[in-house]
Amino acid sequence: MKIIVSNASPDPIYEQIARQIKSQILAGELAEGDPLPSIRRLAQELQISVITTKRAYEELEREGFIDTVGGKGCFVAMQNAEFLREKKMKAVEEKLAAAVAEAKMLGIGLPELAAMLTLLHTEEQ
Repeated sequence: MKIIVSNASPDPIYEQIARQIKSQILAGELAEGDPLPSIRRLAQELQISVITTKRAYEELEREGFIDTVGGKGCFVAMQNAEFLREKKMKAVEEKLAAAVAEAKMLGIGLPELAAMLTLLHTEEQ
């Protein structure tokens, strides 16, 4: 599991950690049942406070991405396929919303934006 923390980011460190772990789960890089590093070990690896890593793990557990098993550690939670698809769709919608807002600021109309999206989608295949 690779996590990069940026002190220059406006986002709190715990959010950066949680976002990257979520992203790895949604991308399938972390599978159901995979163990996560202990809170202490992750804090040591990232050279941050144990409290910060604990908060990131608590956030992930609250959102249903990980399960904590007393005395054993934290593991990637079993994911409902529909829930996982919904999370992925939400991530795509957020990125598209940002792209639409940027296009509007630049005066790019819907037909041109749709053409760009179609071109990008067909290039990937």
